[in-house]
Amino acid sequence: MTDPPAPPTPQHSAHAAAVIEIDLDRELGRVGRRIYGQFLESAFFGNIEGGVLDETSSLASTDPPPLRGLRRDVIDACRKLGIPVVRWPGGNFASAYHWTDGVGPRERRARRLELAWGEEESNRFGTDEFLAWCEAVGAEPYLVHSCRDVEEAARWVEYVNYAGSTSLTALRAANGHPRPWDVRLWGIGNEVYGRWQMGHRGAAAYAADAREHAEFMRRVDPSLELVAVGALPPLQEEWARALLTVGRSFYDFVSLHLYAASLHRDGTDDYDAVVSQPRYFEDEIASCAAVLESVSGELGLEQPPAIALDEWNIRHLEPATWPEPRPGERGGAHDVPGLGGRRAGDAPEPTGLRVNRYSSRTLADALFYAGVFHVLHRLSGLAAPVRMANTVNLVNANALLEVRPAGVVRSASYHVWDLYQNHLGPRVVRSRFLGPDQLVSIRQGAESIENAIAPRTAALPALDIIATSDEARRTAQAAVINRHRRDVIDARLVGVPPTAHVWDLGVDSAQAWATNSLDQPDHVATVDRGVLSLGATPYRFAPHSVTILEWTL
Repeated sequence: MTDPPAPPTPQHSAHAAAVIEIDLDRELGRVGRRIYGQFLESAFFGNIEGGVLDETSSLASTDPPPLRGLRRDVIDACRKLGIPVVRWPGGNFASAYHWTDGVGPRERRARRLELAWGEEESNRFGTDEFLAWCEAVGAEPYLVHSCRDVEEAARWVEYVNYAGSTSLTALRAANGHPRPWDVRLWGIGNEVYGRWQMGHRGAAAYAADAREHAEFMRRVDPSLELVAVGALPPLQEEWARALLTVGRSFYDFVSLHLYAASLHRDGTDDYDAVVSQPRYFEDEIASCAAVLESVSGELGLEQPPAIALDEWNIRHLEPATWPEPRPGERGGAHDVPGLGGRRAGDAPEPTGLRVNRYSSRTLADALFYAGVFHVLHRLSGLAAPVRMANTVNLVNANALLEVRPAGVVRSASYHVWDLYQNHLGPRVVRSRFLGPDQLVSIRQGAESIENAIAPRTAALPALDIIATSDEARRTAQAAVINRHRRDVIDARLVGVPPTAHVWDLGVDSAQAWATNSLDQPDHVATVDRGVLSLGATPYRFAPHSVTILEWTL
């Protein structure tokens, strides 16, 4: 048996040794596995057909429906990771979706022009396929209704969850599932504040409609956990007030959607902007939580609903004048030679950009994702914390998994989810970094580029740290991000035992924009360093890296 690889020894440290203090007795909050949730959207850049479903592939399941045609390698990768919860069918797709189009024999289902993304939707992946897929991977399903028809929503709950003897439960049995699916999480609409949604309406109209949907859905199944649509500023307070005034305590969650942006595909070296954008998320989540707490207090509610960050990601933007991106055969986007004439350091164009849905997740993206998880841990003690988060997307379209005819690429982000959801505990404890700060410009999300909103300057600690323990307090963990592109940070760990099991990501990579492919599947991957003796010696946190340390107490 060979020894685990030792971390590379950098040649220099840009800072004197700092200190990381961990106080295992001071609990700050709790996090559940739902914060590591995922998202699938029908008719969306290969999420479903060509992603989880490929009926012509030799890698597809030959089991009876509804599992037939689902990619086995995708199921295996998701099961190995341990996906906690998945949102479906959208997203924008949900606003015009009728669940009855996607049940029954596949060859008899309606083929429709869907109105969110302008694609033809075959409906060969519907309710039973999604729920069977979730069961196969061990994930909790989260279904989203359009909030345009109360009866349709209630009947969908009946089809999925009702245990009695009705024509819909008989239909469910005929479709291969006599017992109820028992889906707890249901969303009532998606971004209905936006004109891009079918059923767009203002705060007062949505509040009344959502309340009626919630009441009749719960008449079918009182145990449902319901997610109502929330909004960003400047609509946020008006939206929350209308929603909670009418709906009172009907909702377990209010949704929040946040997106960051990267311009690296256009030749702009915006590494610092990418890895510092979790601070923008932190500000927006804290603001949303404060609004929910304040409005709930004014209305005399016992507690505010939690936040569902049920859409979030970082978008790779590129000039809209480039040829339309398409998936590369071995992963990522097919790049056309000769494109991308912008020089590093040039200011990006404020308009004329589009999202590349096929570009691979990079190491810099991985640090961004880790930073968002740190935010969710730090804010876990708020009165209205994020209790569920779903990144867009799980499969293809800027996802954890890039599915190609020849196999599945586990992107850099896949390894971040593995590190955090499988190595950290649910109990968040106090941690503190005593060391230098760095002054950075915080990009204010993806829309700030289109709307020419200037970055905000802020001081961030050189190392971003969170600490956790298991429920029994037998183990403790720390996650440490060194966002610096080139600088090593030496830090002494205080309040924990002298030996730790160490995993890290990015330490062995020299390139901030490194990605994985079928040809280089582990270019950006977790490395298990084994149990290391730290003693009183400062630990050397490599540049552009994430490190997890676990102690036995």
